[in-house]
Amino acid sequence: MILFTILTAGLVAASLFLFSYRTTRRIEAFLPPSGRFAEVDGQRLHVTDQGSGAPLLLLHGLGGNLGHFNFGACAALSQHFRVVAVDRPGSGYSPRAADAPADLSAQARVLARLIEELGLERPTVVGHSLGGATALTLAIEHPHLVGALALVAPLTHAPKEVPPVFRALLIRPRWLRSLFAHTLAVPASIATSRRVLEQVFGPEPVARDFPTRGGGLLSLRPRHFLASAADLAAVPEHMARLEQRYGELEVPVSILFGREDRVLCWRANGQSMLDKVPGVRLEVVEGGHMLPVTRPELTASFIMEAAAARRLAA
Repeated sequence: MILFTILTAGLVAASLFLFSYRTTRRIEAFLPPSGRFAEVDGQRLHVTDQGSGAPLLLLHGLGGNLGHFNFGACAALSQHFRVVAVDRPGSGYSPRAADAPADLSAQARVLARLIEELGLERPTVVGHSLGGATALTLAIEHPHLVGALALVAPLTHAPKEVPPVFRALLIRPRWLRSLFAHTLAVPASIATSRRVLEQVFGPEPVARDFPTRGGGLLSLRPRHFLASAADLAAVPEHMARLEQRYGELEVPVSILFGREDRVLCWRANGQSMLDKVPGVRLEVVEGGHMLPVTRPELTASFIMEAAAARRLAA
């Protein structure tokens, strides 16, 4: 009986592994890389580079990819700026380098080298959600490379609790997380995707083409799950340190938040910055967490204004 149970469990695990592998292959065949690759300090980064003019560097959030800016923001901005969007290390088509830490300081180091490699002269760095925390880290730890910050629904303080939509990423220990990622994560993510997206987008409707145009399907892959889990695990300790250094910021900081954001509270992550960083510009609008997707024109206008603040401060 015990042997039968073991064999059955093994067959189920093998079937789930095969399903996950085939699903990953199909997703990547259907949604191939849209940009080019830059090799930076052993890290392969997937980037898109559009337009000309003053540079912008766009960073997406947890579990996302550069496709989140494909809903009009990049197109509008590239008419006036050089717009570089990047898949953060571990996300999209930027596989995390072997043994590279997930800490945002490590990601900021790679992005600093990317800025130098691409010849971006003190770009306005745009960060959405966890990309906002990454942008803040970049500006504090590599201040000579950043001209201004335009933060959209950013994470700026250590969360008191993990939003429910991300709790599946908290699996420990690492071996169990890896097993889950390569067996159950893909079918479980498919089954719960509608509920998760409604929470992330709410109260605004989910963009119907988000899985394709926004690259949402890419987040179903096992390695993407593992990278997101590692990112999330590194957040509390990193943010606790980062919060103590906000007084060191020397660049203009602009923040855009949706009043009804269900993922990050605008007061805890937006209003709180006014007390710590002199001159922060905070704009609170009607909407949820996914403003680059749901309100791309507004997002683009906000970024343009932040870039203008950079020029005035230069």
